[in-house]
Amino acid sequence: MSEKKAIIDVVIPAFNEENSVDKVIEDIPKSLVREIIICNNASTDRTAQVARAKGATVVLQPERGYGNACLKGLEHIAQKAILPDVVVFLDADYSDYPEEMTGLVAPILQGEKDLMIGSRALGNLEPGSMTPQQIFGNWLATTLIYFFYNYKFTDLGPFRAIRYSELLDINMQDKTYGWTVEMQVKAAKLKLRCGEIPVQYRKRVGHSKISGTIKGTILAGHKILWTIFKLL
Repeated sequence: MSEKKAIIDVVIPAFNEENSVDKVIEDIPKSLVREIIICNNASTDRTAQVARAKGATVVLQPERGYGNACLKGLEHIAQKAILPDVVVFLDADYSDYPEEMTGLVAPILQGEKDLMIGSRALGNLEPGSMTPQQIFGNWLATTLIYFFYNYKFTDLGPFRAIRYSELLDINMQDKTYGWTVEMQVKAAKLKLRCGEIPVQYRKRVGHSKISGTIKGTILAGHKILWTIFKLL
């Protein structure tokens, strides 16, 4: 892959992120990627219009769910005449630092890794950017993955890159909160070469639809744990 310029596509699920999605698109290293795909997940605001104005491709997914949005983005990619080498995922709320994408994909482009996770646990967390229950939940989930699958992760962070051929082998299915952990558990089961780099993480723009509510936190935590045990 290092002998030619790699093709990298970016998938960004978005639900009512009109105030942040433009910032995310602006900060993505344009020379690195072929296409930025905003998966508009039943937004009722101007997320789609803002994203298109910034040059992104917008695909519509009216069925709510983080995984649903990501799957719609992958459906778009699968229709291309030339498939990508790498797919990058990140959130539309501007909590990630898209400019760190170059470092995230480097081990994949160098042929050393198949899946790279941007680890907030290893990086620099802005105070208040993650709730205590999120931090604990990530610790618990990654500890269970290590216990059952002997793969060491420190985070289930949304900012991640994966070789497209391995992504197809993983055969992602989850439609809601279990998307990130499904990818990591299946990668462990397939013995993919996985790695992490420290990434920065800031307070998101706007209000979180998951960690910002008690219900969302409980549902997400339950789904993550259920996914780990389901895939045993």
